[in-house]
Amino acid sequence: MRIFNNLYRNKDAGHSGGGALESFHYDNKVVKAFMIATVIFGVIGMLAGLTAAIQLFLPAANMDLPYTTFGRIRPLHTNAIIFAFVGNAMFAGIYYSMPRLLKAPMFSPVLSWTHFWGWQLIILAAAVSLPLGYTTSKEYAELEWPIDIAITLVWVVFGINMIGTIIKRRERHMYVAIWFYIGTFITVAMLHIVNSLELPLSFTKSYSIYAGVQDALVQWWYGHNAVAFFLTTPFLGLMYYFLPKAANRPVYSYKLSVIHFWSLIFLYIWAGPHHLLYSSLPDWAQSLGTVFSIMLIAPSWGGMLNGLMTLRGAWDKVSIDPVLKFFVVAVTAYGMATFEGPLLSLKNVNAISHFTDWTVAHVHVGGLGWNGFMIFGMLYYLVPKMWKTELYSVSLANTHFWIGTLGILFYALPMYWAGFTQSLMWKEFTKDGFLAYPNFLETVTQIVPLYMMRAFGGFLFLIGTFIMIYNLIKTAKKGSFVANEYDEAPALPKKMNTPESGWHAVLERKPVIFMVLSLVAVMIGGVIEFVPTWLVESNIPTIASVKPYTPLELEGRDIYIREGCHNCHTQMIRPFRSETERYGEYSKAGEFVYDHPFQWGSKRTGPDLHRIGQKYPHSWHYNHMLDPTTMSPGSIMPAYPWLLSDKYNKSQLPDKITVMRKLGVPYPDGFEDQAIEDAEAQADGIVKNLAEAKITTKADREIIALIAYLQRMGTDIKNESTALKP
Repeated sequence: MRIFNNLYRNKDAGHSGGGALESFHYDNKVVKAFMIATVIFGVIGMLAGLTAAIQLFLPAANMDLPYTTFGRIRPLHTNAIIFAFVGNAMFAGIYYSMPRLLKAPMFSPVLSWTHFWGWQLIILAAAVSLPLGYTTSKEYAELEWPIDIAITLVWVVFGINMIGTIIKRRERHMYVAIWFYIGTFITVAMLHIVNSLELPLSFTKSYSIYAGVQDALVQWWYGHNAVAFFLTTPFLGLMYYFLPKAANRPVYSYKLSVIHFWSLIFLYIWAGPHHLLYSSLPDWAQSLGTVFSIMLIAPSWGGMLNGLMTLRGAWDKVSIDPVLKFFVVAVTAYGMATFEGPLLSLKNVNAISHFTDWTVAHVHVGGLGWNGFMIFGMLYYLVPKMWKTELYSVSLANTHFWIGTLGILFYALPMYWAGFTQSLMWKEFTKDGFLAYPNFLETVTQIVPLYMMRAFGGFLFLIGTFIMIYNLIKTAKKGSFVANEYDEAPALPKKMNTPESGWHAVLERKPVIFMVLSLVAVMIGGVIEFVPTWLVESNIPTIASVKPYTPLELEGRDIYIREGCHNCHTQMIRPFRSETERYGEYSKAGEFVYDHPFQWGSKRTGPDLHRIGQKYPHSWHYNHMLDPTTMSPGSIMPAYPWLLSDKYNKSQLPDKITVMRKLGVPYPDGFEDQAIEDAEAQADGIVKNLAEAKITTKADREIIALIAYLQRMGTDIKNESTALKP
């Protein structure tokens, strides 16, 4: 327990070595900068989320502009919340806690500020590029390749600064929070690099080097573990620092924290395939994801209990201290989310929940409750400390707590209700064996009131945030900011004569070995999942009738991706009778071998589109994009009038064919030379067909390319559904 009690010792007692004290200063300026960025981008991200929530029951809120449709606002919201709000808060907490835990200022002030400004420029680039439609379409990794490179460079700067600080520490052991920071740095770097491998077409467009099933596996290995190692592990580190500090209590169990850390980082990395249950992913990979997801309950709840049990003997303080109130609800929300996640990975539960708003509720219990309330508690703790004053108003902080809690309830409960409603309606059959609700839109109109309640919950959460901002500004004004906080400690001696107690205590003294072992722990699962899928051809059987996209269809697919259609429509028909009756033949792995990137989606706000090809005439798609309500009365889908007037870029077609060939798509040699001519011929055919329906348009419009893609979807196996090559 000594290492944990070091947190609470006097500044000149309990150090590992003797000798004269060395004086130094902690840089609070960079912490302050990250805190300000947290608040600003938090408000922006929440406003984007509230806008997207309103658009789901008020399509007019899309404003008939290409930059403000749900398909572009939704990834703006997720990126702003994850990387701008939560990311900046994570860095603020690390830059405050790490130097104090290690008794050393950050390794380099230059690197600290390079990290800060680099990260803000990345956020600015995301805020500009996503509404403009520059997206890879890969969830939580939508940013295009130049921004991906910038993220890598800034992350390396952060890592050098962190590792340098650990190496020059004055504390003999690394406290548990540092373990989680190390795990975060190493794993996020690995996830980002592997998932972001892409072949550029231009400065604003690239294609994933993976295709279909492989791309889906890599993406959800990344997507699930981005939640694990960007939204969870660093905040567990912050929990281990700030919760004991605020409660003035030692961490409950050292042994439990050791088990929590190593089992969590080892098990988490395997669980990604549970996002792809009943999909075209090989069954062995799906089962692997399920097994490890169930095992995750143990370390996750071990961490939750370690946090809550730290408050033993301090529950009377929880009732009066708003900081602890936020922390208690945050840790409880973490426990709820990490129980529900494994529950949703069970195939029988996933068959009900997947593609519904149940998943949205689950994600936001973690996002609003765990991350949001941890951040609020941390800010309420830090501002009085750094400005050397008392909180301006405990009453306002308590008001924020209750409004925020109500906001979470008003958000999550309607989404659970909506999810159950969707699944039951999708799967219900009449006594005669027909779908009770064959029209997908019937399920959408049924849950519109629940979307209104969800938006109200988000509004309450935002109001609480504004109350906090006012309270913190008033707190700062009544105090005096300490830019460089003084401390002193003896230097860490090169040799220690005292014996160590336990293998982990020895490991805590060796940060390089600790990092290597952490890397090995998180690499094992990914390697075992990826290698067979990449190297064993039988995992993804080839279908003879599946051909590459024509140049015009390829262009239409890029338009589909640009508009964010995957945010509402899936392209993955699961092998359920309810789905094959509604959509058609279930999806096969071999159908996606030329899809760079995959487009399976993760949420059905609209129907699945994998078999949409040839289901409706060209005129239906044309009118549907112009005004969805003319074809589907009551639709909440936005209109896309610009597709009817904007021209698609013919000049890039040859380069697209060349890039696709490099990625393994079997276009014949020299086909790029006839790509434009081929596209024009196909477009002329679509225009003539539209003319027969009394629709006049030009062959070079984006709507024509999009129609070509939509009419191709899922048609390759209509006449030869399972013709597998030997």
